Amino acid sequence: MVGMRFAKGHGTQNDFVILPDLDGEFDLTEETVRLLCDRRAGIGGDGVLRVVRTRALGEKLAPAARTAERAEWFMDYRNADGSVAEMCGNGVRVFARYLRHTGLVEDDHFEVGTRDGAKQVWVEPAGDITVDMGRVEKQGTSSAGLARQVVHGAQISVGNPHLACEVAGPVSEVDLTEPPVLDTEAFPAGANVEVYAETEPGVLEMRVYERGSGETRSCGTGIVAAAAAATPNGEGATWRVRVPGGECTVFLDADGARLRGPAVIVAEGETVLV
Repeated sequence: MVGMRFAKGHGTQNDFVILPDLDGEFDLTEETVRLLCDRRAGIGGDGVLRVVRTRALGEKLAPAARTAERAEWFMDYRNADGSVAEMCGNGVRVFARYLRHTGLVEDDHFEVGTRDGAKQVWVEPAGDITVDMGRVEKQGTSSAGLARQVVHGAQISVGNPHLACEVAGPVSEVDLTEPPVLDTEAFPAGANVEVYAETEPGVLEMRVYERGSGETRSCGTGIVAAAAAATPNGEGATWRVRVPGGECTVFLDADGARLRGPAVIVAEGETVLV
């Protein structure tokens, strides 16, 4: 049994357990992640953000993450079920907030390493955090079977896979209680599934079933995916996206997407990892 410091944070109520393992000394297993994220037996969260110096990872970085080497700090993100995720838009903002909160970073503009490469972040004067999500890739169309209906939408990569589906009725009426059934040829590693509707010009309402976590109160990459799906090809746009946990803004242009929203540290303490 090992005592370890932790923090708890959220971005639009997409919540995370933050583990400072600055020199990469801890072996973070799937079992440990599941325990930490358990809302009854653990701390509770949609995932774990391990804070580690990028240089401590050495050759463990995959080719897609090589640009992360220029960032001092790496966000080692795990879903609540212990699986490894390529990217997390809310997680990056919370991770950046933690770096500033603890004094590990003092600048208002810096980079965070992820499995999808280095991501630039800005701490805004009003307190929100903006992250450059990079290029958003539209990859065709597909469908998903939900508990009570089949939805159709756009296959989109935001560093991780998404199926963003526009629905005709209120998103609150969509049943996301069961894991979506996806086309395994289109999504061999699974995907996050978003349902969204445009409620007024420039405003989307969205819910999401996250791969490895279930329905969450928000998903940063999913917010970007929904905004991209709602934007005609080749056009720029600014969208306010409302999720059950709050609201974020997405800026889309020829250079990619930027995601702006709140990021809050709510608790710090020590946990015993088994």
